[in-house]
Amino acid sequence: QVQLVESGGGLVQPGGSLRLSCAASRSISSINVMGWYRQAPGKQRELVATLRTGGSPNYADSVKDRFTLSSDNAKNTVYLQMNSLKPEDTAVYYCNAATGILNRYQYWGQGTQVTVSS
Repeated sequence: QVQLVESGGGLVQPGGSLRLSCAASRSISSINVMGWYRQAPGKQRELVATLRTGGSPNYADSVKDRFTLSSDNAKNTVYLQMNSLKPEDTAVYYCNAATGILNRYQYWGQGTQVTVSS
């Protein structure tokens, strides 16, 4: 199993930046895929960015060139640096970990609210 704890959300003005953190309860190098998803009110949860162990991050088109996913294996933590934030980025952001064959086991954090508003 994997426990995930997110932090770093908050209120920011359009054009501002935030960094989200997701601390895992075990080595992230043993996890197939780490990712960030978000869910806005009245909308389905959507993928923001993912990072496969040993690979490069993949991003949704809507956040490409603005968001950066990185990891610190020593701290078992992944980060989502969000720049040039827009009101449409407002959502609850969830950290996800996928393990097992064909990523059959999915784990989620509790979510952290990001609000972009003037």
